Amino acid sequence: MDLTNIIIIGIIIIVLGIFGFRILYGLGKIVLYIGAHALLGLILLFLFNLLPFFKIPINILTVLITGFGGIIGFGILLIGKLIGLY
Repeated sequence: MDLTNIIIIGIIIIVLGIFGFRILYGLGKIVLYIGAHALLGLILLFLFNLLPFFKIPINILTVLITGFGGIIGFGILLIGKLIGLY
């Protein structure tokens, strides 16, 4: 292999590494965003379950709804509980 082939392969590896890093960084941001919302939703569910007249079950479905929906997802769960859907 001569020097030009090594340089071309090196440039390709660097470019692919940069694109791979950007993709993993974007996925990591999404996972952290959903995780933070899920934690906030879990805390809100726990605090509202301390009230004697609200009992929203804390399970994987309610945590996922608050995780993807955030405060709006929690509001949907609260409205669903008030209407009597569950």
